[in-house]
Amino acid sequence: MATATARAITAKLDLMFDAIDTDRDGHVDWSDHQRLIDRYLNTYKVGKDDRRAHALVVAYQMYWIELLRHAGGGSRLDREQYRRANRALSLDTSRFNMVEGIPHAVFDIMDTDGDDSIGQAEFRRYLQVWGVSDRYAINMFGQLDIDGAGVVSRREFVHAAREFFYSSDPCAPGSMLFGRLGI
Repeated sequence: MATATARAITAKLDLMFDAIDTDRDGHVDWSDHQRLIDRYLNTYKVGKDDRRAHALVVAYQMYWIELLRHAGGGSRLDREQYRRANRALSLDTSRFNMVEGIPHAVFDIMDTDGDDSIGQAEFRRYLQVWGVSDRYAINMFGQLDIDGAGVVSRREFVHAAREFFYSSDPCAPGSMLFGRLGI
């Protein structure tokens, strides 16, 4: 069981690494995160002075600082360092709970109409930020909508983030936030 869990978590972290390594140099550094933040702001048409943009930047800065702390320093992480640091950080919430902090900041960006829920169009834009295919998005949206309300609530979105970092089930909706797992 521990091996299956480790394999599923590794596969998910590898998908996330590939999506965040925006310059494809085999390392993640702050500039990769800044490009990701910029993609969010551009895709959702949120100005850099908007409070939601500030919250997103701060959430990713805290995440990055804590990744580096768990990796033992440096200014960039290779794939293995990234995996280890994310595993450690997802368990250590003593300074920053990235499993909660980043999803809330991202949700606020995604919720373009301010109704505290994410519709299919808003969710498609999220997947564009991460480079996940639109056809796949429709299927995943329905799985994230746990209560069948036709929208993804904040609670459902944060739950999906928890599944991403903690679930050993590769078919759990949250496990597929960055695309289908190849395991």
